[in-house]
Amino acid sequence: MYKMYVLQHLTRCQTPRCVQALTCPCFAVCCSGSGEDSLDRLLPPSGAPRRKSATSLSKTEPPLLRTGTRTIYTAGRPPWYDEHGAQSKEAFVIGLCGGSASGKTTVANKIIEALDVPWVVLLSMDSFYKVLSPEEQALAASNDYNFDHPGAFDFELLVATLRKLKQGKSVKIPVYDFTTHRRQKDWKNVYGASVIIFEGIMSFADKELLQLLDMKIFVDTDSDIRLVRRLRRDITERGRDIEGVIKQYNKFVKPAFEQYIEPTMRLADIVVPRGGGNMVAIDLIVQHVHSQLEERELSVRALLASAQQTQPLPQTLSVLESTPQVRGLHTIIRSKETSRDEFIFYSKRLMRLLIEHALTFLPSQSCVVQTPQGHEYEGRSYNGRGITGVSILRAGETMEPALRAVCKDVRIGKILIQTNLDSGEPELHYLRLPKDISEDHVILMDSTVSTGAAAMMAVRVLLQDHEVQEDKIMLVSLLMAELGVHSVAYAFPKVKIITTAVDKSLDDNLHVIPGIGKQINTHTHYGSDSWSDEEDQEQPSY
Repeated sequence: MYKMYVLQHLTRCQTPRCVQALTCPCFAVCCSGSGEDSLDRLLPPSGAPRRKSATSLSKTEPPLLRTGTRTIYTAGRPPWYDEHGAQSKEAFVIGLCGGSASGKTTVANKIIEALDVPWVVLLSMDSFYKVLSPEEQALAASNDYNFDHPGAFDFELLVATLRKLKQGKSVKIPVYDFTTHRRQKDWKNVYGASVIIFEGIMSFADKELLQLLDMKIFVDTDSDIRLVRRLRRDITERGRDIEGVIKQYNKFVKPAFEQYIEPTMRLADIVVPRGGGNMVAIDLIVQHVHSQLEERELSVRALLASAQQTQPLPQTLSVLESTPQVRGLHTIIRSKETSRDEFIFYSKRLMRLLIEHALTFLPSQSCVVQTPQGHEYEGRSYNGRGITGVSILRAGETMEPALRAVCKDVRIGKILIQTNLDSGEPELHYLRLPKDISEDHVILMDSTVSTGAAAMMAVRVLLQDHEVQEDKIMLVSLLMAELGVHSVAYAFPKVKIITTAVDKSLDDNLHVIPGIGKQINTHTHYGSDSWSDEEDQEQPSY
């Protein structure tokens, strides 16, 4: 009753000074409560500087949510393709709708924590407000622009973004500044996940958007609580004053809820009263999502291990000629008696030969130059836009010095793919690539390839997220198993596969047999400087 009286007084009082001055008697009475949503904490402490910017996304926010039991990553994902390299499963998309400040983000975080799923993306509709014209910006500055109308959102961009995310593709998310009412210049890179949670006040307002949602949840919270939360948020986080917030609420927010948002409650699969405090509803949601994820499980490495075992080696494979020198180098690096220093020295020699062999497959054209003696010489020159090296961390980084030694000013990118200890599946954790590589020839480097699962994931990222042409990708590895060669070649028949040797089989742990020294996976310290091309790199996925 006390809270209802506070809100009724604030919204009905016609005295202008009641919403302008903290010393107003009626405001002092209203703010004397001590509850969680009391109004005495709406304004920052006396003397504190006003926050100058508040955005829909933070460039510095970490790619994870730390819970009591584990770390949940909000960037990267396990395999989203089958053993043929084709799309095998889409992400499970949860749509959260509700009035302004109803607790949608709180519910989303509660679901993420309870799900206990390591790969999640949280997408906010606040990032997709339309770019305002100068006239609309003037209205927004005076709290006369309606941000709570379907026309305020860029649904075309939103639908396209969510569809790409659901398909496992990377997207760029706009960062909206609520203080200046503009999109910031730098957009945020987001990569696919197993679960996507999409929240916003108009989440159910577009038919095309509804078709992308696998589960629809409506967060139903009392209007008085929503107003108190909105006052606190807009004043402390978005640099607004009390009068402007209440004016906007009465003129736009409340009518929009009644006209556009509340009627969409009938479209929801689940209605959650009381928001994030309703753990019974959240538990039911989590149980359903878990059952859906279990149906979509896929073991890529197991499928790869049972495929293409009797086929001849593909024509896209090129093995370095087995000269006495190459055989001698293999003898040294395969021997268990080889010391660490010898292993590093001779493996670097072999990598240099491998990279030089790989460069012979780059396109070239006839070129005539003048010699210092004044005569012409007809030779060859590289006929392409650029060359980019991409190492699959950690072991692929050991091949970077050899590439830099023979390719001047080559750009280097990195992809971190690690094996999940529970499932045994490769998982994409980190990615940093140079900008605009879609027309480049890309040399993808990994020290060894067993099943080809990690290499396939890296190729998928290059093709799908960065639009590199398949016939311009070369997978270069010191040693490969026949299974890995077949897997990559079958999934990506235009990718050139280059190695120094192909071993016949794998053991029960999917290690190459007879194999190579383990130092190749553990001693990566002799790689090159990690970020020498930093000024020309895309931002990491987190």
